[in-house]
Amino acid sequence: MTPRWSFAAALRRRGAREVSFLLSVWFKGLDGFLELIGGAALLAVNPGAILHIVSLLTQDEIAEDPRDLVANALRHAAGRLTFATEHFMAVYLIVHGVVKLALVWALLARVLLAYPLSMVIFTGFIVYQLYRYTFTHGVGLLALSALDFVVIGLVFLEYRALCARRC
Repeated sequence: MTPRWSFAAALRRRGAREVSFLLSVWFKGLDGFLELIGGAALLAVNPGAILHIVSLLTQDEIAEDPRDLVANALRHAAGRLTFATEHFMAVYLIVHGVVKLALVWALLARVLLAYPLSMVIFTGFIVYQLYRYTFTHGVGLLALSALDFVVIGLVFLEYRALCARRC
């Protein structure tokens, strides 16, 4: 029997709202999984090794264009990495990934409490990302915040539709 949240079943029987919701939740799950893997990798590798790997990966680009923005930004970030910042980033990524994966599982399982809880937690992620943006000015943080905002909207619409059927 096909689970209620499968993409094929949703495409056959559901509208664009639910399919968009499912895609965004699966994307958040993939993001959470990658954060978990990234955090574990950061715990396993020391800052010197990261700097060495980044240097190896960017050496051709730097040789071709010594002012390359991305390669120089990567080298600069790797050069500033200390054990304390690496440890903080690893723990942050692991916790962030576990929380996302738990919320994704609960949303896909249609646990009613997960909908408002995920909206609150994803809003907290946005607040923290915008706070970090004030220091880093990283456009990626704005993109993640925009994506989280869209996901919150889709979760709200799905919650409202689910409540109309159940409540």
